Amino acid sequence: MKKLQGRLVSLQVGTPRTYPSDGSSRGSWTNGIAKQAVEGPVRLGRTNLDGDGQADLQHHGGPDKAVLAYALRHYEAWRRDPDLKELGPGAFGENFTVDGLDEETVCIGDRFRVGDALVQVAQARLPCWKLDRRWGVDGLAERVKRNGKSGWYLRVIQEGTVEKRDTLELIDRPAPRWTIRAVNDILHRRNRDPEAIRECGLPPAAGGKHAEGPGQPTDVTRSGSIVKK
Repeated sequence: MKKLQGRLVSLQVGTPRTYPSDGSSRGSWTNGIAKQAVEGPVRLGRTNLDGDGQADLQHHGGPDKAVLAYALRHYEAWRRDPDLKELGPGAFGENFTVDGLDEETVCIGDRFRVGDALVQVAQARLPCWKLDRRWGVDGLAERVKRNGKSGWYLRVIQEGTVEKRDTLELIDRPAPRWTIRAVNDILHRRNRDPEAIRECGLPPAAGGKHAEGPGQPTDVTRSGSIVKK
């Protein structure tokens, strides 16, 4: 197995807050996307970091979305846009801003040791309109879908304590073909190869269940894991 490590360069948590209407036909909205950097050790439980929370529990949070990770290197590219020049760690609502890992190198099912916790890559992040409203930039979520700078969700296999500057060390890779980029390409229909779609466990409409292999479906839907928990 290829040795792969990342570094946790920033750690963010936040609880839901309500934002006022922007003056358009859109009213006020409540979301937990705004995160603040924290220093020192933070407890990582099965469903979240201490001090972190989500508003829309139908689409966010839960054990398969316990932590959102995002690649530090993407911020340099985003800041070339005059509307996004202030973006930095935490701007995309992530809990872990990581250096040395991205959608090209991280695979569904990867297990990483971080601090004294053990986490597993569970899903590609599917951005929604709330990212647009957070930064007042219409179409931002669609740009993320197109360029693949999505981030990824982690589930917690072993609870523990994590801290800024911790190393994320890859210890297991059961599905080396299925990078986050490869899954994104299917979810957003850049890859329409029927064989790849079947192997990933998705029907042509990019919905339904993923699987670890033939006859081994999981209970994770749409953007979920292609390996068993």
